[in-house]
Amino acid sequence: MTSSGGNPRVLISTSHGDIEVEVCPDKAPITSENFLRYVDDRLYDWTAFFRTVTMENQPNSEVKIEVIQGGTMPKDRAYPSTYSPIEHETTETTGLRHVDGAISMARMKPGTATSSFFICIGDQPELDYGGKRNPDEQGFAAFGRVTEGMDVVRKIHKQPYEGQRLEPPIEIPTVRRVS
Repeated sequence: MTSSGGNPRVLISTSHGDIEVEVCPDKAPITSENFLRYVDDRLYDWTAFFRTVTMENQPNSEVKIEVIQGGTMPKDRAYPSTYSPIEHETTETTGLRHVDGAISMARMKPGTATSSFFICIGDQPELDYGGKRNPDEQGFAAFGRVTEGMDVVRKIHKQPYEGQRLEPPIEIPTVRRVS
């Protein structure tokens, strides 16, 4: 269940099409293991992409980004149990960057990431270590990249929203490792 380069690949099936991501446990072992644990335990099944961040919907942010975020349940479903938050792996440590198609863990402060993840639309250097998106300048923990389906990511990014919440959320029926 790995790519020809040895890294696991995961297929995120959405109501708008499929997104395949390559996970990099060789560079971001803690974050990759966490994501793959949720995948293997099927805790991302019947979750959703619930947030889109566009240049237009961040009026109070001096540093603008563009991402879609998913991994939590739509409001009308019970959320599955989650694992404990993981240690924060900075981009300075991993060497991975928030470039177009990067997949990364969402967090509030360092060490709080659990199951929510996001995918970058365009290069987002302000999400890397030292970036100005968060006052702590620790950035977010990138752990892989989209290998197929950026057209689906961009389609989701352009769906209707209120504030930054996708309305309706884009369902994720299944997330599975693929060969």
